[in-house]
Amino acid sequence: MLGEYPIRGRRAAEISASVEGAVAAGELRAGQSLPPMRELAERLGVNANTVAAAYRVLRERGVIETAGRRGSRVRAKPATTAREELHVDVPEGVRDMAAGNPDPALLPSLAGAFAEAAAQADREPVLYGADPEEPGLVRRARADLDADGVPDGPLAVTSGSLDAIERVLSAHLKPGDTVAVEDPGWGSLLDLIPALGLRTVPVGVDDDGPLADGVRSALAAGARALIVTDRAQNPTGAVIGAARARALRTVLAAHPEVLLVEDDHGHRIVDLPLHPLAGTTRSWAFVRSAAKAYGPDLRLAVLTGDPVTLDRVRGRQRLGPGWVSRITQRAVARLWDGGAVDTRAVSAAYGTRRTALIDALAERGITAYGRSGLNVWLPVPDETGAVARLLHAGWAVAPGARFRISAPPGIRVTVSTLTGAEVTALANAIAAAVAPGPSRRYV
Repeated sequence: MLGEYPIRGRRAAEISASVEGAVAAGELRAGQSLPPMRELAERLGVNANTVAAAYRVLRERGVIETAGRRGSRVRAKPATTAREELHVDVPEGVRDMAAGNPDPALLPSLAGAFAEAAAQADREPVLYGADPEEPGLVRRARADLDADGVPDGPLAVTSGSLDAIERVLSAHLKPGDTVAVEDPGWGSLLDLIPALGLRTVPVGVDDDGPLADGVRSALAAGARALIVTDRAQNPTGAVIGAARARALRTVLAAHPEVLLVEDDHGHRIVDLPLHPLAGTTRSWAFVRSAAKAYGPDLRLAVLTGDPVTLDRVRGRQRLGPGWVSRITQRAVARLWDGGAVDTRAVSAAYGTRRTALIDALAERGITAYGRSGLNVWLPVPDETGAVARLLHAGWAVAPGARFRISAPPGIRVTVSTLTGAEVTALANAIAAAVAPGPSRRYV
């Protein structure tokens, strides 16, 4: 059953560490079955309860899953084999179109805002017991949320979108609960969920975001939470439009107990209107990150939601990091107030680059997608071969396996720094690497 790998240990912690280490090293493969608990207990000479405790730890860490009489097996995408490992090493001289970063030339200067924030900190030091949120940032964020129709609610500041989402999920769910996620979707999120001991159920995506029928099926099957991306969906660039938002609200209204989490990381780099779903269910959270518009290293996002959710998140945050640096919060507030990012100009720049590549590919018989954001998504019949051929041709792109659960194969091309002079060469390289065929949906 386990080939040549022997599970070792006398205590639950030792047994679970043995299995987790084997998974991380590739000695236990995804989908591989583990011995029944009594059988392993006899083999190791320990009590069956010790093995049961080890398996419970492994389930909670997202390493294994248990399916009734079929027993326990290594997860298809265990938390110890992060999707970030499915990356392309970019050799010298190869153009990197895989990283997913914003264009540094479109990021604002941070020096002035941080100098002012630091000067204020010298005059008014933030000490233990101070408010965790900077009032100026709260006012600015709340005004933007109000303008976009996001329901009123308390506000917290977290260390980026993923930190916010992790805290919200942990505040409501327990190991074994199921979370409905976009497929294809954000690779880091698809890693996080099993790491929390949660299960994922995929929901298909088109240009208008998650498909309402897919969400309906996932919630009817018992999903306790739904995570959606409002704009600049990674990797497809989808945007939830007015009609899709109405359809999704109708579905959610029939499941008021579901936790709804919205990620609007496209704020300030997308000028398409927001159509929030927040408030449709009793428990909801809405997060906006500063990463794409102001710089990933800021590690800052604002989070709002229903009072119970925010109270739980802030309470747990107090027992961990305490708060996000008020100096950083003040600097971001100054950037927002000073109009450091021209949303229309930034959106237009990224839009020009996406459109140029999509149009050039269409001329070569290749369908690609990207309504907003930094990326273009291409369905392909063989993503491994396409990635390898493009790398040989001097272009590094991201393999779709980083973003997929059950969606068909694809590749993601980050166009944030694509120049007009490069479009033809990149389109030609993709055409040579991907066999042309009929248009393919990415759901």
